[in-house]
Amino acid sequence: MTLAAAPASAVLPESAQQAVGYPSLFLLVLIGALVPVVPTGALVSSAAVVAFHRTAPFSLALVFVTASLAAFLGDATLYWLGRRGTRSKNGSRWLAAIRSRAPEERLEQARGKLAGHGVAVLVLSRLVPAGRIPVMLACLLAEWPLRRFARGNLPACLAWAVTYQVIGILGGSLFPEPWQGVVAAVALTVVVSAAPGVVRRFR
Repeated sequence: MTLAAAPASAVLPESAQQAVGYPSLFLLVLIGALVPVVPTGALVSSAAVVAFHRTAPFSLALVFVTASLAAFLGDATLYWLGRRGTRSKNGSRWLAAIRSRAPEERLEQARGKLAGHGVAVLVLSRLVPAGRIPVMLACLLAEWPLRRFARGNLPACLAWAVTYQVIGILGGSLFPEPWQGVVAAVALTVVVSAAPGVVRRFR
């Protein structure tokens, strides 16, 4: 009885962690898509590290599905709110928030690339740090309907989730303890996010 009960008791804490962890990841990534101050890439990488060290099957797949779905729904909601602002005479606080996070120079670059390459720019914008909001605003100013934006944004969110999950898996595979992998993944995410800004300053 004791030996048979031991595995079940060992699995229970992990199941409880998953029951809390995936909804929390979904909520935080969703909020991060709406309010672009939450480091969602670091969250996904950290979750991937923890999933990498878990014995439960499909943990990494669940992280991928949770993160990509939350990012997609958050982007679609923010775009819909922005569309309402463009149609209103007085705009909206959501449209104003999007504009405040899209410097004029970055916006003009995004509009030019969007006009030349279309959906491909939208896909790449989620992989470039600080690239999502200027391209989203360019789509709003080009009056893309929500359906067209969503079609381009779906592969963008999938590629984004895969990229940061790979960073987490790399961090998790280098260290025996999950917390060590989380630290490494977060540090790598910060470096990747800060690199374009550093390059622009030197230029």
